[in-house]
Amino acid sequence: MLNVPNKRCIRRLSDRSLKAAKTRNIIAVIAIALTTVLFTSLFTIAMSINDSFQQGNFRQAGGDNHGTFKDLTEAQVAELRDDPLIQESGTRLMVGMTSDDPPFNKSHIEVSYMDPTQAKHYFIEPVEGRLPAEGTDEAAADTRVLSLLGVEPKIGARFTLPIAIDGNTEDAHVVERTFTLCGWWEYDSAITASHVLLPRSAADELCALSTGSPYTATGTWSLDVMLASSLHIREDLTQILANHGYQCENAGEEDYIGIGVNWGYSGAQLAAQADPMTVIAIAAMLALIIFTGYLIIYNVFQISVTGDIRFYGLLKTIGTTGRQIRRMIRRQAYLLSLVGIPIGLAGGYFVGAGLVPVVISRLDGMHETVSLSPLIFVFATVFSLITVRISCRKPGKMAARVSPVEAVRYTDASAKKPKKATGRHTAAKRAAYGARLPRMAWMNLGRSRGKTVVTVLSLALAVVLMQLTYTFAIGFDMDKYLSSKSAVDFVVGDAAYFQTGAGFTSTDEAVPENVIADIDAQGGVTDAGRIYGKVSNVQEFVTEDWFRQSWGQWNSPETLDLMVADEERDENGLLADRVQLYGMEDFPLSKLEVLEGDLSALADPTANAVAAVYMSDDYGDAQEGSNWAKVGDKVRLRYVEELEYFYSDTGEIIPPEQVDAAYDSGRGISSRAKTYRDAEYTVVAAVLVPHSLDYRYYGADEFVMGAEQFKRDTQTSSVMTYVFDVADGTDGSMEAFLKDYTENVQPLFDYESKATYQAEFDSFRTMFLTLGLALSLIIGLVGVLNFLNAVLTGIITRRHEFAVLQAIGMTGKQLKRMLMLEGLYYALLALALSLALSVTLGPLVGAGCSTVFWFFTYKFSILPLVLLLPVFAALGLLIPLATYRSTARLSVVERLRTDE
Repeated sequence: MLNVPNKRCIRRLSDRSLKAAKTRNIIAVIAIALTTVLFTSLFTIAMSINDSFQQGNFRQAGGDNHGTFKDLTEAQVAELRDDPLIQESGTRLMVGMTSDDPPFNKSHIEVSYMDPTQAKHYFIEPVEGRLPAEGTDEAAADTRVLSLLGVEPKIGARFTLPIAIDGNTEDAHVVERTFTLCGWWEYDSAITASHVLLPRSAADELCALSTGSPYTATGTWSLDVMLASSLHIREDLTQILANHGYQCENAGEEDYIGIGVNWGYSGAQLAAQADPMTVIAIAAMLALIIFTGYLIIYNVFQISVTGDIRFYGLLKTIGTTGRQIRRMIRRQAYLLSLVGIPIGLAGGYFVGAGLVPVVISRLDGMHETVSLSPLIFVFATVFSLITVRISCRKPGKMAARVSPVEAVRYTDASAKKPKKATGRHTAAKRAAYGARLPRMAWMNLGRSRGKTVVTVLSLALAVVLMQLTYTFAIGFDMDKYLSSKSAVDFVVGDAAYFQTGAGFTSTDEAVPENVIADIDAQGGVTDAGRIYGKVSNVQEFVTEDWFRQSWGQWNSPETLDLMVADEERDENGLLADRVQLYGMEDFPLSKLEVLEGDLSALADPTANAVAAVYMSDDYGDAQEGSNWAKVGDKVRLRYVEELEYFYSDTGEIIPPEQVDAAYDSGRGISSRAKTYRDAEYTVVAAVLVPHSLDYRYYGADEFVMGAEQFKRDTQTSSVMTYVFDVADGTDGSMEAFLKDYTENVQPLFDYESKATYQAEFDSFRTMFLTLGLALSLIIGLVGVLNFLNAVLTGIITRRHEFAVLQAIGMTGKQLKRMLMLEGLYYALLALALSLALSVTLGPLVGAGCSTVFWFFTYKFSILPLVLLLPVFAALGLLIPLATYRSTARLSVVERLRTDE
């Protein structure tokens, strides 16, 4: 045998063989293009969602900087910003916020100076005008601020702004300044805070009014930075501090500087959560994508090689090696890829870009962004080439291994030893049974088991994906979701309770009875109740170990030691600590989740009973150790009526009129109860309070009392929130009433409704359903093309066989019926396999989803399979029929003369 080493000859043979198989080429190009469409559309959707998700996160976080150094002096800013790890930096000088008085009570507005770089990263880019100029009375603001002030967004407009200096401290005070509008930008509802920007000179003048309290943000600088990568932001920020002799771990030490990591970056989140299971999940997803493309391209080349097997056998007779034949097949695959991949890239991006708005529209707070990243096309091209290379590997080996003699005798059927007739199975009966069309069609599927398996598997994969997507979507349990998010239909309270997260601390924030009466007068309220909030000073007594456990998560060991030393102790050595109390009427009490015990004793104001509140995780499960009190324990509460202050170092009592001056002296000041009432209570239950009913923040042990006992013992009756349910069908009218009422009649108050969370839930579920159905559709097209290709090539390679069958008496009608039965078997086998895989994989997917989504409940449904049954049956019947008609134009005699 003569070995032919001439590469040019091999290329010529490959190219001419390629040109001769025009039908195969069209099918192969479509297969490669469709596979590339799959990859491109998936990467487009994934990267667009990631970009949109990040943009939404950035707006919620306040900016797109990688990280922030907080509460700096100007000298520290100058020192840190020149570090070589910092690629870009911007600075901000905080002045304060607007006052809490209307019209600003429902908005969070920050007043500060920013340099142009910082402003850009805070999405502050004036659509008209510019940033303030130094030495002027100019200011720039968004349209939300201007609307609240009643100022038209017009350059040169004058407005007066009340600014809270030293906000959230005892020294807080409001000053008013009048500015000239020099620039404005559109308000973005996704951004937590609105901004008013001042020139540096004006910011310095206002910061000079600060008392210098250590707890104020007024006069503090922040340095926001961009780094080389978002994968290890925290590590880089920590290293930058270390380079200059600072640290971010122990808050009480002199070299401490606080840092903030922008949680909006997906890379940072992925790096932080890159556990083995996450890596395995990503690898499994990529493997599934490649396998999907492999199914179609492999089938095309497998059938192609089968059809050309005699040609490859002849090449072997003239000395062509198996390696050269494999090279010929790979070359043909790559040449076809040069046509198919560009088509697929364009089509895939078009499909992906079309689906992105559908998906993004289902996600609240996300800005629609269709990614144009070149990585989409790079990844899609690489994955497509890898898939093509893998797909033509096995057909190439088969062509390379075949001998010339085997090639001449090769048929498209699996090797199978004939079974001997036994017992009563005579030749006559075998002939009778074998003549039946259903049996013949079934046996034809077994002639090439590999092709049958690939075709059935590719069809089944799309069905399984659709089935799992549907299972995933219906598994989102709205009752679970709403039980955590909103336990009642409506919650009404002070605007600050909802908008700023400041909790409830003042009688000024209480809901008055006339507001409650106005709500009840609307009708339709079926159940309602008041939740009373603590506005007086109440303490509990806890062990030192519990005190350290509670406060140690926010303070350094040194600071914790100082806190323990300063706190008052009782005769048993227990430490006085702050405590949070609820007073609840029967309706909100009924919404609590009882972990242990019984709430009935809370209805009796003489029982001295309380329920201990435990915290829950993201899945609604109680966190062990989130409250020290267990059912049956005694809780001693101290209702403080008057405090006395003293110097921590000497114990000297400070007269009340000198307390403010003592704080200004810089000496350590402590306080203790001077006049008080002590009361002891029995813990009768451990409970979880739904988020919609709680204080909206955590920082102290919490206990629930009955409403009457709360009012009697605290001697207060401030209603934190009024919560209620309405009759079916009246929620829309109540929503409309509250919207108008809180905007026009009682603007100091706001509300929250269950309908808001229902819409959020529906959008979340629909987003996943849309994505899954889109992916199922693309993979379904792969399966249908595989099916079409398998049927078409099967009919082409069996033309001679069909002609023989018709020559010995089979009618055209019987032949078409046999082919239709083959197609129907394909479809039924795919559905049967889909059902088996769905039943097997469903519980596994459900268990995985339950660990990720706390509101997921696995529910199996056969509905997708039922809906797809007629579709697959139609495909199985019509595709073979249409294919046969296109190839049966020649007469039986002409087909008998062919070599195939």
